[in-house]
Amino acid sequence: MKCEAAFTFCKTIIDATLPYAACYKPNAAFFEALGVEDGNATLVRVLKEIPSEVPVLLDVKRGDIGSTAAAYAEACYDHCNADAVTLSPLMGWDSVAPFVTDKYSNKGAFLLCKTSNPGSNELLALKLASGETVYERIAKLAQQWSAKSGGTASLGLVVGATDSTALANARKAGGDGVWILAPGVGAQGGDLEEACRAGFNAEGTAMLIPVSRGISKADDPALAAKELVEKINAVRTKIKEASPSSSGSDGIEPYQKEFLEFSLSQNVLKFGSFILKSGRTSPYFFNAGLFASGAALFKLGTAYASAIMNSPELVDGKGGVNFDVVFGPAYKGISLGAVVCASLYSDYGIDVGFAYDRKEAKDHGEGGKLVGASMSDGKRVLVVDDVITAGTAIRQSHTMLESIGAKMVGVVIALDRAEKRSLDDPVSAVQAVQRDLNVSAISIVSLPQLQVFLEKSSDYGEETLKSVRDYRTQYGV
Repeated sequence: MKCEAAFTFCKTIIDATLPYAACYKPNAAFFEALGVEDGNATLVRVLKEIPSEVPVLLDVKRGDIGSTAAAYAEACYDHCNADAVTLSPLMGWDSVAPFVTDKYSNKGAFLLCKTSNPGSNELLALKLASGETVYERIAKLAQQWSAKSGGTASLGLVVGATDSTALANARKAGGDGVWILAPGVGAQGGDLEEACRAGFNAEGTAMLIPVSRGISKADDPALAAKELVEKINAVRTKIKEASPSSSGSDGIEPYQKEFLEFSLSQNVLKFGSFILKSGRTSPYFFNAGLFASGAALFKLGTAYASAIMNSPELVDGKGGVNFDVVFGPAYKGISLGAVVCASLYSDYGIDVGFAYDRKEAKDHGEGGKLVGASMSDGKRVLVVDDVITAGTAIRQSHTMLESIGAKMVGVVIALDRAEKRSLDDPVSAVQAVQRDLNVSAISIVSLPQLQVFLEKSSDYGEETLKSVRDYRTQYGV
């Protein structure tokens, strides 16, 4: 009797809301409470009422490892035919992997990140040694673990709509590409517009907003669903209209914004009037040598690793990278190479070799100029530096690597000034390296992204923005 009533209730809601629902999220617990056999059978009956083109997100909140996690995945996907599930990530990647790898690499999962219950603060809001909260760390892991799935699987986040600050922080930490499931609008007290503004990405998307009682208990569920969609779309329109017109290579990712903000806080990046070696008067100056503490180097390494993992040229599409060794040319490149290797391992579980050179050959001990991992026998090498001014150090590294049988696959730098080498030469130093050496050259940020940063920031006046804009117009590539 109860099972039939539950089925009828759910089918009525599905039929009424189908024209408006982006996804259905049944909670497995309420079906399990109807009995092991009858309850699960009722759940399967309900799911069969949902057309195959409409995704099903099964709310199960599983969290286990090994064969147990694999069994849960089989139950959700093979028996219930779900497209995605909710998971607890607190046991790490090996508790998530069975749901999004191998034969389930085309599925998805949403990780419990910062849930709407007050008690979540006792654990998920705790501060880590890095300065981030547990939930911000989970948000970053969602992006990193997605890259490990080896397929089209994508990991999203569950963040309560009742906490707009946590929503905004999770969006910043996870990036614009991570989808957020934000329960709590309506009966739980979450404000729809406030939640949308905090959780949507710059394009006004990448967010699922589940509403249960507000629709199921309405006098007209279809009308309630229609009005909800209209309200969400109205907020989306406002967000897109307020978003800068810049896009593509001129856009700015969350890790890039964070890097610029941190560089400014450390006085690594300054705005003003600076005479460069070229004789040009620049409205900004960047000195990576001022990243001079453990915390600063930690964040610097994280930014480099993020730039690498967001560069299609340097990743293999299976959660790995297209290089074997990171090489840091003396002297600045030595510390940079070390922190980049450490961050690739700590943030992404990628373990590559690290090597550097000396300015002068050592005539005792192991001797020679090269130190660290072997780069011979065709090893693929990524060179790390802070900036490329004339490209001399990079070209010397390329010559040296070729001489020992290594293959230089790319260069990663902190800042690309993206300006012409001279008014008669239309290419930048970075572009010249790419052209002459036939390698990829990427940066954490570039001049166009610095301009976008200023356009979006309220901390710097119009005069600073104008000076950067004018400089880019005159010298930019």
